[in-house]
Amino acid sequence: MNFEGTHAAARGDAAREALGALRAEVSKAVVGQDAVVTGMVIALLCRGHVLLEGVPGVAKTLMVRTLSAALSLGFKRVQFTPDLMPGDVTGSLIFDAKTARFEFREGPVFTNLLLADEINRTPPKTQAALLEAMEERQVSVEGEARALPDPFVVCATQNPVEYEGTYQLPEAQLDRFLLKLTVPLPPREQEISVLERHALGFDPRDLSEIKTVATADDLAAGREAVAGVHVAPEVLGYIVDLARATRSSPALQLGVSPRGATALLAASRAWAWLSGRPYVTPDDVKALARPALRHRVQLRPEAELEGASADGVLDGILASVPVPR
Repeated sequence: MNFEGTHAAARGDAAREALGALRAEVSKAVVGQDAVVTGMVIALLCRGHVLLEGVPGVAKTLMVRTLSAALSLGFKRVQFTPDLMPGDVTGSLIFDAKTARFEFREGPVFTNLLLADEINRTPPKTQAALLEAMEERQVSVEGEARALPDPFVVCATQNPVEYEGTYQLPEAQLDRFLLKLTVPLPPREQEISVLERHALGFDPRDLSEIKTVATADDLAAGREAVAGVHVAPEVLGYIVDLARATRSSPALQLGVSPRGATALLAASRAWAWLSGRPYVTPDDVKALARPALRHRVQLRPEAELEGASADGVLDGILASVPVPR
């Protein structure tokens, strides 16, 4: 009898149950954003980063803070502004008069969950410093590399309707985000529920009622279990066919790179495991295609003028590429 395998399976089951309890816990503070919370859990399982897009006031900051509290993870928030310097994010050397030596003072990037608020409002140099930390998971100052904590996930936000005074993220940097999640406005009933909570005295700054329902150990066990999720050759071929279809689409001037196909594979495996299956289905791939690929494609100007959207083009590709049986 394989006791080691049985123990690993039990750890995986316990981790899935704990991570599944996150939605209920986060909903104590945030109403109606289960899909976005699930996307962030998938990113944590994949060691990926998330780009959150939504108008101001849809609880993006509260959602990330609540998630960190329910997972007992470190959380820091940086408001990105035009005058923010790279050292303000990563940290810098400070001269200590007492010791007459330079000492490194850690920046807010040294945490588990970093909320990069309005990342497109800061100049490219500061964006690049953060994105380097995202890719390398370390900060290099004066030739010395300092490792970031594990897990380390950046949740960056941007406003989809206001572009004055912003610095659009280049495609190569957008490609560093595992998922791009849209944070919608709540339906009428849920918005009424939000107002009822505030009328009863809800304070979004007070998260004392949020319990720790999962930990970094659960995430580690979950990652180990996700790595064992089976992907059939037909499903791998389906992911590649979707990526190749974006490269030949007449509506797109930039399609999905192999890195994008890898991201879709990783997210699909995590979603399959969260759903309780040891294998990936084409439906898992379809469910994650838009969040994993929408920020990796670029519309042609004429398609934009005709009112096309990245999601609409991806929907058309999903409908046209044959699904393996």
